[in-house]
Parts: sequence; structure tokens; C-alpha cells
Amino acid sequence: MTESEDRVASGKAWDEFCDSLKEAGQVVQSSAAPDDAFNKAEGYRYLSRMLRAGLESFLEHGDPAFPQLRCPCHTTIKMGADNPDNYYQSTSLDPNYDYRITGSRGTVDYLGFGTVINRYSTGGGMKTTGFLDSSEIKLGADGNLEIIVSQKEHPGNWLPMGPESNSLNVRQTFQDRINEKRAEITIERVGADKDRPAPMTPEKLDRGLAGATRFLRGTTQLFENWSESFVPTMNELPPADQAYCQSIGGDPNIFYFHSAWEIADDEVLVIDAEEIPECQTWNFQLDNWWMESLDYRYHTIHVNKYTATYRPNGGVRLVISHTDPGVPNWIETAGHSLGTMCWRWIGASDHPLLQTKVMKLSELAD
Repeated sequence: MTESEDRVASGKAWDEFCDSLKEAGQVVQSSAAPDDAFNKAEGYRYLSRMLRAGLESFLEHGDPAFPQLRCPCHTTIKMGADNPDNYYQSTSLDPNYDYRITGSRGTVDYLGFGTVINRYSTGGGMKTTGFLDSSEIKLGADGNLEIIVSQKEHPGNWLPMGPESNSLNVRQTFQDRINEKRAEITIERVGADKDRPAPMTPEKLDRGLAGATRFLRGTTQLFENWSESFVPTMNELPPADQAYCQSIGGDPNIFYFHSAWEIADDEVLVIDAEEIPECQTWNFQLDNWWMESLDYRYHTIHVNKYTATYRPNGGVRLVISHTDPGVPNWIETAGHSLGTMCWRWIGASDHPLLQTKVMKLSELAD
């Protein structure tokens, strides 16, 4: 009997999985995190969401020999200031294989592919090893695309992998979700035509459960630490550490601003972008303490280049408040009094700074 067979048969693998979940819950009790019941409830829900993400990634879709693009981050699994304008996809890779991505380009405004070294399960972030976006992709006459993902350079659309690449990330960024059509793409291992995945084994289960809990602990602690680092710039919105953003999986075409916010019931936070640079797009979003985007299904918690109302001078003013202030570009707090926030310049010629100010709601009316 192998070690994994013994661990599964005896129940030890499951017991350690459950013990790891209890240990991961300590992140919600961090001394710097909000200590009220509302934010802790969101924190424990966040843990449940990260567990689902980890199980899907490491147990259900962890075989790089049979990759399957899935959406790892959506309306009920959120992490790291997930962009409400994005449709995310990912899959596991093995740099010893070559892969082929095929499908239709669609009309989505931005489409980016990145191979990465994903170390979220160990708290080490994510390093990009190859990148290709829609401006570089040659399409067929019918609008279809084909991309080869490999370590060795390939003619045509080629997405490089490095010797440690273990994952593919795809970002589709919409300006107008109602009218734009997303890219419909699939991925296959080159030469896998007649192969089939092996059935579940004790080794796969043992490895998958352990990977899911490592991901849960590493990811939640990484982003909780990041939230804590925003406290000194509360209600300001300075440029983030761009090198750090890239080290945890940021898009190379994006310049990020991150910080924390907190306003009282009778206060508003005003953000002024006096200058909008030449760019593919830009957006702003409001997040909770755990760096989850607020619920954009039912609340207006973000705005982008397409949806914003502009001032006569071409700039933009956003107003974050608990109730409708009766002005354009209202960002709803969706029942939150504090959290984090993010602004992105995407494909921008330069990266103008942003001005912020907290004032009374009555002052804004005046």
C-alpha cells in the first residue's frame, strides 16, 4: 500500500484537510481586520469561496495533460480586486507539453493571454512568463484564432512558456457587456487526440485536497496582508507598487492604483481624474476589506471608460456614498462602511494621478 493509499483508507488525508480549514479561518481574526460581525461574516464567506476555487483548481481541473478552460473568478468567487468588467479563464499547464488554443475572437474590447508561474498556494504570488494580447493576434478570414502555447518558438500566434510555467490566464475585458460578444475559446494538448484521463486515485485525491487548502491559506493571507498595507493611505488613491502587482498576476498592460476607504453615513468620498489619457480603457471599482469586488449584479460599484459621464473639461468625477447623491458617476457602497478600492489605466499613454476628498453629503449638495 502506498502512502497516499494509507492516508486515504485511514481517513488521515480527510482529517488533515479539515484541520487545515480550521487553521485557515484564523485570517478572518487578524488583528488589523475589521472586528465587527458584518465584515467577519463576509470574511468567512470569502473563505468558503476560496475553498471552492481551490477544489476546482487542484482536485477537479488539476491535470495539465487534459486542460479545460474554466472561469475561476466570477460573481460568487472573488479575489484580489477582481475586475467586474472582466471574464476570467484559467487552466493548468505543463511546460513539457505543447498546447493549442482555438476559437472565435468575438467583439470583446480586450483579450489577453498569459502563461504564469502560479504560486498562490504557497503565498508566493504569480509571475508572468509569456503574454499575448488581441492587438498582436493574427486572425483568420472568418475571425477565428489559433495560438500555440509552448516553450519552443512557433510560427504564427505563439504564447511562450518558461520551464516553470504551470498555468494559463485569460482576461476578457468588456466596455459594454450587453452588446459585446466574448471570445469563445478552447484549449487542447497537442497530440492528445485519442488519450483519456486516468480515473481518480488515492494519490490524486490526497494531492488535490492538500493543494486546495494550501491555496486557501496562501491566497487569503496574501490579500489580507495587502489590505492591511493600504490603511496608511486611507481615502487616498495613490499608485500601487507596480512591480508587486505584476508579481501577483497583474496584467502587463495595466497601471494600478490601490488603497482603502472608509466613510460615515453622512459622508462621501469624491475621486477626481482631471485628465484622461489616451488608453484602451480605464475603470474604477469598490471592494470590501477582503479585496472582493462588491456585488455588481445588484449595485453600481464600478465605472469604466464607456459607462462614465465626463465633465466639460474631459475629466471625470466619481462620488462614493451610501445613498444616491443625485450626481453622475455614483458608486454605491452596497451596505459597506469600509473596504478597499482600485483604479486601472489599461493600455494608457501615461498614468495621471488621482485626487480624493472626503466631505459631508450636505457639502456635496451645496
